[in-house]
Amino acid sequence: MTATQIETDLAPKPLSSFSQGVHASGRIVQVSGCGSLNPATAEVIHLGDVAAQVVATLDIVKGILEAGGATFSDVIMLRVYLTDRSDFAAMNAAYEKYIGENVSGVKPCRTTLMVGLPLEGMLVEIDALAVIPD
Repeated sequence: MTATQIETDLAPKPLSSFSQGVHASGRIVQVSGCGSLNPATAEVIHLGDVAAQVVATLDIVKGILEAGGATFSDVIMLRVYLTDRSDFAAMNAAYEKYIGENVSGVKPCRTTLMVGLPLEGMLVEIDALAVIPD
């Protein structure tokens, strides 16, 4: 397997020793967990607004996918991490709208988990797995 690190200014630099994304074996793009962070400052944005954080986070995921040669239509799996179960409906509404506008064809699988997140004010984190068609 060959793997290439994906880097884009559309996403904040990793806060630890991991890649924004990895393009593997010519067809696979894995995007690390992303949050609603300002790409230039890595500060949490849209404090208290889970729907706005979902859109901002998916925009960052999209930027990393595109930097790796993939699109949202190539995504087969998204994992959504929420800090508060009561935010599920707002997250889901923003997610459905975004996916409807950015995915043609088969919608990706999704898992949603309730967790603690690493930065104060982060309400959501999302990672993605894409397979680029032959």
